[in-house]
Amino acid sequence: MSQGPQDQVSEVLAALADPMRRQVLDLVAAHGPVSASALANQLPVSRQAIVKHLAVLERAELVASQRAGRENCFSVRSDALDATATWMASLASQWDSRLARLKRIAEA
Repeated sequence: MSQGPQDQVSEVLAALADPMRRQVLDLVAAHGPVSASALANQLPVSRQAIVKHLAVLERAELVASQRAGRENCFSVRSDALDATATWMASLASQWDSRLARLKRIAEA
């Protein structure tokens, strides 16, 4: 899926807003490539729920799937997460600059 940078950041943040999806992503990062069945064995939700969460993560380009026999195995893709981290760091830098200016004004 080819998206603009802001669309990709929005998609990543929306995907990561759900605590269960963050858990799924953590497990994929720790154990990947991993199947939905293997993830369901480690989490308190059904395989079907895991598949739905993985679909959202895949749309956000946070995971990639590859066919392995009868199942898909999922692994982490870092590009979208890196782009989001870069955007957040830029935003933090802007706020740091603004706060430093405000501090200088307040102390003058």
